[in-house]
Amino acid sequence: MEQWHREGAELLLAQLSSGPVTPAAFQAALLSVPATERDAWLDLAFGLEEVLGDGPRLPANCTPYLPCPVGTVLRALQHAQLGSGDVFVDIGSGVGRAALLAQLWTGATAVGIEIQPELAAASLALARRLNVARFSVLVGDAPELIERVSDATSFFLYCPFSGARLQRTVEALGSAARSRPIHVCCVQLPALEHPWLRPLPLPEGELAVYRSITR
Repeated sequence: MEQWHREGAELLLAQLSSGPVTPAAFQAALLSVPATERDAWLDLAFGLEEVLGDGPRLPANCTPYLPCPVGTVLRALQHAQLGSGDVFVDIGSGVGRAALLAQLWTGATAVGIEIQPELAAASLALARRLNVARFSVLVGDAPELIERVSDATSFFLYCPFSGARLQRTVEALGSAARSRPIHVCCVQLPALEHPWLRPLPLPEGELAVYRSITR
């Protein structure tokens, strides 16, 4: 990474630490960095020096925590048309990197769902360091917690788990979609083939975005 991009990340971290930064200012800062360097840049801007390891309570069929690429998150936000009035839920939120990126990029309310208490605590600490007020995290199993985010409009899943837990999560999302339209953004997951979900026409790749339809 060029030195002036590194200095820009450090400057943004200082700005975030001292007070709120508008979505327009955050977008301008991130977009000034070449796409290939945005992940490293964001980690510097967030003060994330290393990826936290998983704790002993990671259940079977849950994917170990890895940060989702910045470009993938931004494409999901674009196709889900996330705005400041929306509520973005990251299922398997880890240290909060994707959820906080969504909040700072759009101004939306961000909620993390994380089964590992240590990672959830780290995400809250990161939100405090970045002065992000519109962020919260629910600790526990996603299928049991989705109904608690009754105003959510977009759900983000970066391959958080598989098997029965994924099936139960999709069923919980289906219940949520009965009360309001939602977008479901999936990264590196099998296609979701359900009558209440309509896939958006995206280029073939790791990202799929679905819009719920009235049943």
